[in-house]
Amino acid sequence: MDIFISWSGALSKKIAEAIREWIPCVVQAAKPYYSPDDILKGQRWSAEIAEKLEHSQVGIFIITPENINAPWIMFEAGAISKNIGTASVCPILFNVSPTDIQGPLLQFQCSLFSDVEFYKLIQVINQKLGANCLDETTLKSSFNKWWPDLEEKISTIQSSSTENRT
Repeated sequence: MDIFISWSGALSKKIAEAIREWIPCVVQAAKPYYSPDDILKGQRWSAEIAEKLEHSQVGIFIITPENINAPWIMFEAGAISKNIGTASVCPILFNVSPTDIQGPLLQFQCSLFSDVEFYKLIQVINQKLGANCLDETTLKSSFNKWWPDLEEKISTIQSSSTENRT
């Protein structure tokens, strides 16, 4: 099952990359797509991204203070949301409050980056697998095993980003 991870800016890119590497550890059948790493050299990036947006069942949008109004994020959210009923648009907020969200992302349920909220996202991904989904006990066990790794990596990314600004 395809998952599109949207980002804009240096911090968001690093977070997206960490999430892309982490998701298949928890839900092995999930196939996260993250540009630029998943675009083959010589491919037309715009056509490749358009195809992935059309076929992805989940879109994870990495929202930071630097990209909260980025046009590319809004474009990709709109493109995935056209698959109403089949695709889920899941903005994940990093150092942003839900009350800061404006524009098209307002119509979607935003989540703060936390274990409880991220587990809900993993449940959505798992449910989209239909007959191939993990049972709840296995999913929870896998999530609990891998969550500390993601939490630590994201914390390190955010800390280094803050240090670079000072």
